[in-house]
Amino acid sequence: MSKKRGESKKKAVGIDALEQINLNAAGIDIGAEENYVAVPKGRDEETVRSFLTFTADLHQLADWLAACGVETVAMESTGVYWIPLFEILESRGFEVYLVNARHIKNVSGRKSDVLDCQWIQQLHTYGLLQPSFRPPEQICAIRSLVRHRDMLIKYRSAHIQHMQKALNLMNVRLTNVLSDITGVTGMKIIRSIVVGEHNPEVLASYRNGGCARSEVEIAKSLEGHYKREHLFALKQALELYDFYDQQLHDCDMELEALYEEFDLPDEPGTPPPDPRKTKRRKNQPHFDLAQSLYHITGVDLTQIDGLDSLTAQNILSEIGADMSPWPTVKHFASWLRLSPNNIVTGGKVKQRGTQPSKNRANTAFRMAAQSLARSDCALGAFYRRIRARHGGPKAVTATAHKLARIVYFMLKNRQPYHDPGADYYEEQYRIRAIRNLRHRAAKLGLRLEPTGAT
Repeated sequence: MSKKRGESKKKAVGIDALEQINLNAAGIDIGAEENYVAVPKGRDEETVRSFLTFTADLHQLADWLAACGVETVAMESTGVYWIPLFEILESRGFEVYLVNARHIKNVSGRKSDVLDCQWIQQLHTYGLLQPSFRPPEQICAIRSLVRHRDMLIKYRSAHIQHMQKALNLMNVRLTNVLSDITGVTGMKIIRSIVVGEHNPEVLASYRNGGCARSEVEIAKSLEGHYKREHLFALKQALELYDFYDQQLHDCDMELEALYEEFDLPDEPGTPPPDPRKTKRRKNQPHFDLAQSLYHITGVDLTQIDGLDSLTAQNILSEIGADMSPWPTVKHFASWLRLSPNNIVTGGKVKQRGTQPSKNRANTAFRMAAQSLARSDCALGAFYRRIRARHGGPKAVTATAHKLARIVYFMLKNRQPYHDPGADYYEEQYRIRAIRNLRHRAAKLGLRLEPTGAT
């Protein structure tokens, strides 16, 4: 019988029976008030026990696991409740698997805390669970402060809006003449208004020399109705802004102290960043962050176009400086959700594209890629080339993927980054296009000849 057209012979893959890999495995169902723990049968009179979430009870849980001969433990990443137990078990020498809740979703039917911990223990016994990536303890400390710093910036930004609202209610149109009211000119004027100075000419005299608007324009915008209740709201908003600004400064000092505790790599891969090229902008740390990042990595990631020190800090606080958890750069890009996830069924691709992700490193790479839209560099030329063919969203993803590859190889191989320039990229693209055209012409029995102008 002849084989139908398009039909391909598929090689059968043998599936062995499930084998118990982790014989000394336990499963924990994390809760806000109680943790349910399941151990292998025959280790204790009760295979499932519940423990409260107080610190003393967590230590009792660890003692019970040690008495049962447990060596490895699997748990769900439920909110932030898992962190204290994870740290205690890890300090006691257990191999702890932090597992994505989607990967251990139970079969449909009855569901309870007891069944959940038994299901986790069973899956972990057969080696069906993969641990989530968690950076080293020092990086985790940096990550906590970096996320806390982002929260402080958001809170401070809210009080900037409160100051703008109070000014608008008094018809003080300072936002019409100043691009940023928290700049040098804006803050001098606001602080003078709060202490009782309402003369437009006097307030306009605080204009900084770099301000684009004249004193006459600024004085005209300051003619308002200074009502008592709005002045009180402006005063409190200013005090809250100053409070969060001081908290940001304290947070930066703590971050700098944590960076100094790292050991400098034995062989730095690139020269240290030039402090003269570092210019502090708004929301930037109050210390030389580029030097601190170089202290823990040995490479200057700010050499990469689109990555400033703050973006590099957001990335390193999520992935760390050690690339060994990802065997290849493809594993790294897949973990970041920057590589396509093609769903194939019946020999056809039903769905393609990257999966959604809340990874902060993913967001940082995408923000850096978006900033390259008008950059005169090879990465900027690559972004514009992809955008012209596939649109902006795909260009952001492709450029973020390229940035992730560069960061991976810089951290792994300790090698510097050299930007060949936009002209070099365009010339390489032109060479590839001509080569492809010649190949297509040869298939058609033709020959490609350059014109005199070329």
